[in-house]
Amino acid sequence: MARPKKSRAAQSQPPRGIHPLTSLETLQRQQDGQDLLRVITCGNVDDGKSTLIGRLLWQSQQLLDDQLDSLQRESRKFGTQGEQIDFALLVDGLSAEREQGITIDIAYRFFGTSQRRFIIADTPGHQQYTRNMVTAASTADVAVLLVDARNGLQTQTRRHAFLASLMGVSRIVLAINKMDLVGYAQDVFTRISEDFAAFSATFKFAGVTAIPLSALKGDNLCERSPNMAWYAGPTLLGYLETVKIELPAADKPVFPVQWVNRPDASFRGFSGTVAQGALSVGDEIRVSASGQTSRIAEIVTMDGSLPRAARGDAVTLRLASEIDASRGDILSLAKAPLELTDQLEATLIWTDPEPGLVGRSYHIKLATQSGAASVTKIKHEIDVNTLAHHAINQLTLNSITVCTLALSKPMVFENYGTSKPLGSFILIDRYTNATVAIGMVRHSLRRAQNVHKQALSINRAAREKLNGHRGKVIWLTGLSGAGKSSIANALEVALHAEGKRTYLLDGDNVRQGLNRDLGFTDADRVENIRRIAEVAKLMLDAGMIVITAFISPFRREREMARELIGSDNFVEAYISTPLAVCEQRDPKGLYKKARAGQLPNMSGIGSPYEAPLAPQVTIDSGQQTIEQSVALLMQEGLA
Repeated sequence: MARPKKSRAAQSQPPRGIHPLTSLETLQRQQDGQDLLRVITCGNVDDGKSTLIGRLLWQSQQLLDDQLDSLQRESRKFGTQGEQIDFALLVDGLSAEREQGITIDIAYRFFGTSQRRFIIADTPGHQQYTRNMVTAASTADVAVLLVDARNGLQTQTRRHAFLASLMGVSRIVLAINKMDLVGYAQDVFTRISEDFAAFSATFKFAGVTAIPLSALKGDNLCERSPNMAWYAGPTLLGYLETVKIELPAADKPVFPVQWVNRPDASFRGFSGTVAQGALSVGDEIRVSASGQTSRIAEIVTMDGSLPRAARGDAVTLRLASEIDASRGDILSLAKAPLELTDQLEATLIWTDPEPGLVGRSYHIKLATQSGAASVTKIKHEIDVNTLAHHAINQLTLNSITVCTLALSKPMVFENYGTSKPLGSFILIDRYTNATVAIGMVRHSLRRAQNVHKQALSINRAAREKLNGHRGKVIWLTGLSGAGKSSIANALEVALHAEGKRTYLLDGDNVRQGLNRDLGFTDADRVENIRRIAEVAKLMLDAGMIVITAFISPFRREREMARELIGSDNFVEAYISTPLAVCEQRDPKGLYKKARAGQLPNMSGIGSPYEAPLAPQVTIDSGQQTIEQSVALLMQEGLA
């Protein structure tokens, strides 16, 4: 395969292309006034995304000689294109990608022409790597959606188109690839274009441009193909060089504080990146959460002070007066305050293999804000093929759903369509620290503005003083039959004899009233413990010693209860009686039913029980008497 010839001027000059390892900062310094276009390639697996990028770089003379030599050696080694160059190897850099012939991770390439500079991202086509595609789409201006002309629109094609719409990508190139394998037939191109137009009619794309091409052969990439004389539209590179991208209007300025910059006693500033709008010296700013105001006295950068900072500028704001703000606070103009909410509706893309459950607590990060969040309701799942809404009771890997969430504290927010910085967030598993969901805010829930915390005159300290002792929550966990209820009852009797104010929350008793609507699925168990934790917190506020006796099988929910109640007030007591002993006792006949298949969700049999990793108290009722167990709890738990 002959390499495109360079002009004599080009041969005597340093290569115009940018090395793939050039940093974004270096790229931007080299722009010479040219604008930067962010592009992603997406679509179904094996539709030619990596090949398209590699061929585009080669055909537009963006490869250095050593890169081309390396690519030719790798092509001969893997032999995927016979004697021809396999351009996909240029961006599929992982060994697993080259061995399997697929894209796994996002591959970014930087290059430029005389018209514009580009960052182009090759995203995986497999459904299991959906999170990678979403990550790349979150900053993209244009999505090149590839379709194999032989197969037409596939499920993953539709998924990526829908995700691009959700993530706010405004321009779509429908790249109908492998036209050489269908004889460059115009009717194939027309049919696929019409199918996509019908499917995406409700999406918020500013424009969709269909281009027939062959990434392998180079048809319609940089030069118009003689094999498709019937096509009169732009080449792919021609489109990318000329498409106009409307930058978001400078609406309300948003400045998330990343850290408080205090190099010495004479300087105190707030460092961060302007996420939206612009700020100028003299502007009156407001801390959204507290309402405190001040004026900007100076905008400091590494290269000196600026009179004005705009979107994307990393700066430090020095204020005219001292205010209390720290990482997580959001600054705005005092005359353009931002909204806060602790309950919202959002679109969630679930990215974790473990299901998401209603009521389970997660860590949320929205801009620099963080806190706890739980899904309070799954309204519906969206079918990517038909866009129909389906009812579901848990969040599964790669599902796209609309949910309502409750936050542990009010946070600054905006609708994602209005503001990406304040409308996007992630959910993190509080136990594994894995990112489990990507979210886009739809709107605040009205009830969030209608409920306000009431200040009370009598507080917990006053109630404890009247009771004559401190409040505490003793949380007994263990398998059914481990002895939790017997030990809890004996402990309350002993405390009552000492004149302590107590209350025992027992699993079976609570399920006859407060939680009578809950079953024994994983989701119901999560909600069961959430409610108990909230009740225990209220009783603790009354200054009482609260004893709970619940299987509470999941570590996440026990940790949620600990954080809600407070580590200083929470004692986890693990009744570690072995399963064999519990099953031998079987006081309620539950194990017998579970073994007969009548109780499919029995903890320890059909549903997992996650033992505590570091409980304050451990008791094996098979080895210790009830009296010994109570004494240990009195000594260790209530010391």
